[in-house]
Amino acid sequence: MDLGLDGERVAASLAHRLDGLTFVDLTTDQVTARLVDAVAEWATGEGWRVYRRAASVVPLPPPLSGRQSVLDVACARPDRPPVVVEVDHTDRRRTVEKLLAEAGAGRVPIWLRWGVPGFTAPPAPIRMVAVEVSRRNGPAGQGRLYSRRPVVDRPAPPHSVPAGGPGDPVALPIPTLDEAD
Repeated sequence: MDLGLDGERVAASLAHRLDGLTFVDLTTDQVTARLVDAVAEWATGEGWRVYRRAASVVPLPPPLSGRQSVLDVACARPDRPPVVVEVDHTDRRRTVEKLLAEAGAGRVPIWLRWGVPGFTAPPAPIRMVAVEVSRRNGPAGQGRLYSRRPVVDRPAPPHSVPAGGPGDPVALPIPTLDEAD
């Protein structure tokens, strides 16, 4: 199987799944956790085994040498190469290096980036899935809060037309001051 086409298909499937994801006023950590949960649910729905915080092929830098870096989500597929997903809201060089190493080990690398629009595409064969959110300053001392609302692309509902036609005035039964006495 062509890993490039497989990566495109997997990324498109994940992007489609995340299209309906909404939330309001979450912190950075809460958004990341919500997205990791959504990725795990998507992969489980595909029938794959899901591993959170799975060991990466990349070792950690000193002073943590001897330990492996971790991936946010790794997915074992029965008849195709594994899929690995990193979830970030910043542009991290280390994430790119990690995903390139995972690709070199035969895995399909997906970088799920979230934040305000303006993401830079990663190098091939990494596939990026972008999740755009809005942000605002939270209460003092709480940092930024992020929201994702559904995109509404529906026309306005038709308005009703009075029985007499659009130009005919309608008399309302409102008593005048003289009649009220």
